[in-house]
Amino acid sequence: MKLKDIYSNKWVRFAFWALLYVLWVIWLGNYWWLSGLIVIFDMTVTKKVNWTFWVPRDKAKRNALTEWVDAIIFAVIVVTFLTMFFFQAFKIPSSSMESSLMTGDRLFVSKLAYGPRVPQTPLTIPFTHNVIFGKESYSTLIQNDYRRLKGFGHVKRYDPVVFGFPNGDTVLTKVPADDYYMICRLIGREKAISQYGPVKVRPMDKVDHYVKRCVGIPGDTLLIDGGVLYVNGVAAPVYDHLQTSYTVTTDGSRINPLRLSDLGLNESEQMFNALLSAYPAMHMTAAQAEKVAQLKNVVSVEANVDVYPPDYPDEVSMIFPFSEDYKWTRDNFGPLWIPSAGATVALTPVNLPLYERIIRDYEGHSLQKGDDGIRIDGKLADSYTFAQDYYFMMGDNRHNSLDSRYWGFVPEDHIVGKPAIVWLSTDASKKFPNNIRWKRFLKTDFSK
Repeated sequence: MKLKDIYSNKWVRFAFWALLYVLWVIWLGNYWWLSGLIVIFDMTVTKKVNWTFWVPRDKAKRNALTEWVDAIIFAVIVVTFLTMFFFQAFKIPSSSMESSLMTGDRLFVSKLAYGPRVPQTPLTIPFTHNVIFGKESYSTLIQNDYRRLKGFGHVKRYDPVVFGFPNGDTVLTKVPADDYYMICRLIGREKAISQYGPVKVRPMDKVDHYVKRCVGIPGDTLLIDGGVLYVNGVAAPVYDHLQTSYTVTTDGSRINPLRLSDLGLNESEQMFNALLSAYPAMHMTAAQAEKVAQLKNVVSVEANVDVYPPDYPDEVSMIFPFSEDYKWTRDNFGPLWIPSAGATVALTPVNLPLYERIIRDYEGHSLQKGDDGIRIDGKLADSYTFAQDYYFMMGDNRHNSLDSRYWGFVPEDHIVGKPAIVWLSTDASKKFPNNIRWKRFLKTDFSK
């Protein structure tokens, strides 16, 4: 007997779909959904209710329109389910992760890697994240508490990770992609809102998604010294894909753009300053820097390293934790301890800037600073115990990445998933078909 003949039996069909459904309910952990077995039983066995009411049961009355509607509705349901619990499409919008992840990479993000989050804002227009035609594509009428299902593992040090932008909970409508909190620090809240507002507040699962590399996991102590990253006192691996910026001085002439392209450099980032006879910030790997140094019209190649006070525009109000007590830059940062769930830290006026956003915004407590000390939920506090884990993220393109050095920790509940596979990569600076990066097709290794 063929498999098709076995599946044609209504009881076999019911058993098959019922088993899959029960396994999903067990994974979901909400047993009220077991009532859905009634629907499965009727669809496969009794067939009393026409669940696909838009399609006539009488085949003679069906037409091309109803068949198309049926196919579209089925596709929407299936894709929405897969996006919600398994994989989500993502496009790399910037060069902060070059050259491991390139601008224009289109990839699938695995939510199973760390476990999918149960949707907190389930009323959303299919195939959208937070905006459609300039308007919110979701309703906050229903809001669920944060909960994560079981996944294949946890975030590991040096994993590339897709996560919700922590500062994306509040956006300015005229510049929604910019950091609201940074703009407020630079020009003041009232001026920020008057120039770029009004303000929109987004639920945690509807903030924009970022992708960076996790360089610090809960409990780690992180230090960047002279551009070199140390984790728990040990120098981090120097991967081939890591990029930083160099000052490339020439004999006064520009480097041939085709030569830069041959070396794998992002041409749009290479800005030549004729007054200096140099490229003040050429973003490239160490291997690329060696090759650039060998070009005939290149006089010198020197790595850029920021010391305190930081160079423009990385002033104190831009580098976390935005306090004069911390003489930190993007290349000399820390030491910084990364909070872990259940750990307790002593609170002082000096270290409070490191943790106040965690206490107030990520873990929902009221926080006041006064002459008598620090008050949490109205009570004097000299310590704090963290409720969840936190991570420190950095872009592989170290000098062209707005990351945790600029906005601090990433809460565990903001973690979305892990890049799984590139299904298409295009270069916006080139025309079809030369814009397609065929070598990146089906790429799965983002460590190099």
